[in-house]
Amino acid sequence: MPSSLSIIYLIIAPFLHPLHVSVTEIEMDEKDKRLEIMMRVFMDDLEVALRNKYKKPEMDILSPQGLSVDQMMEDYLKFHFRITLDNKPVAIKYLGNEQDGDAFIFYIEVSNVKKWTTITVQNDIITETYDDQSNLVHVTLGETVRSLRLTKNHPVDKLTFEAK
Repeated sequence: MPSSLSIIYLIIAPFLHPLHVSVTEIEMDEKDKRLEIMMRVFMDDLEVALRNKYKKPEMDILSPQGLSVDQMMEDYLKFHFRITLDNKPVAIKYLGNEQDGDAFIFYIEVSNVKKWTTITVQNDIITETYDDQSNLVHVTLGETVRSLRLTKNHPVDKLTFEAK
């Protein structure tokens, strides 16, 4: 029979290791012909990644010196978040952020989107910092929602939707 200490450890062990995850929602706005993108990222994980990128170990993400969070994220996303539609790269436009509890929500869009059936997403944010980082991506086209889980070893994947 396990000891009381063993039982307590089994109960709290899952909470001892932080969860490294981001969630990105990509929705096609057919009326305005654009992809509307919201990316939710835990503030502390992002802070470590940006400290490493900018070689500023003491940086406070809520009051960074020199660059704003928007400037850092716009630059960071150029290398870590990309989208192609039907095998054609599209330009993403960083719009801004808001703080929501212990996370940031970043707003991004892709304008002038023509009809498409295949979307390829690269999202390897924070994987250079945490090997266990998972970047969940939910894509909505019409009434259909499909999802991807992107990781350090699998940072790019694609979804194909039925043509209408």
